[in-house]
Amino acid sequence: MTSTPALIVGRLTSRLTDRLLGTALAVAACDPPTALHAPLLTKLFVVGAAAAAWWAAPMVDARPASTSMRWWTVAARRRTTVLPAAAIAVAAVTDPAPWLTVCIAALLPAYLLVTDPWTAGATAPPGRPRATPALAATAATAVVLLAAGAPLADTSWSRLPASLAVTATVLCLTLALRTRRTPPG
Repeated sequence: MTSTPALIVGRLTSRLTDRLLGTALAVAACDPPTALHAPLLTKLFVVGAAAAAWWAAPMVDARPASTSMRWWTVAARRRTTVLPAAAIAVAAVTDPAPWLTVCIAALLPAYLLVTDPWTAGATAPPGRPRATPALAATAATAVVLLAAGAPLADTSWSRLPASLAVTATVLCLTLALRTRRTPPG
């Protein structure tokens, strides 16, 4: 029989790749170069975000079950969706440097693909090609990153690249979801 400390250590270190990518995404979104010279409260926020990301990062690969609809229960069940959404929201508020924005843009699809139960979990169909979801996620991230950095925000043409970026993102998501519904073979 395994002791309680061994169970706790095993649970905290399980799915190490998921945890490292999720924690890196959350910490990068907090703009660590700026946080190093920030007040203590900001530093504590970064440490708290890293701890929360370490907990939230592993995918939930469980059967659907009826559970409570309280916000905490739903957020815990959908934590692999809440983590990247929160990281992007924090990155939008902190306005990181361009090099850090590129890092976040690379970490986001990597984390999403590693934690996606369809591509990596026990529910993934055998022999499923992994290139299509990876290419769709990378393309969507690149389009959104380019659109976010476009210097057209204050011009009359600003709606055109924004609508093209949204259209391209929807197209990439549609292609990724379409491959999910198509049975192999």
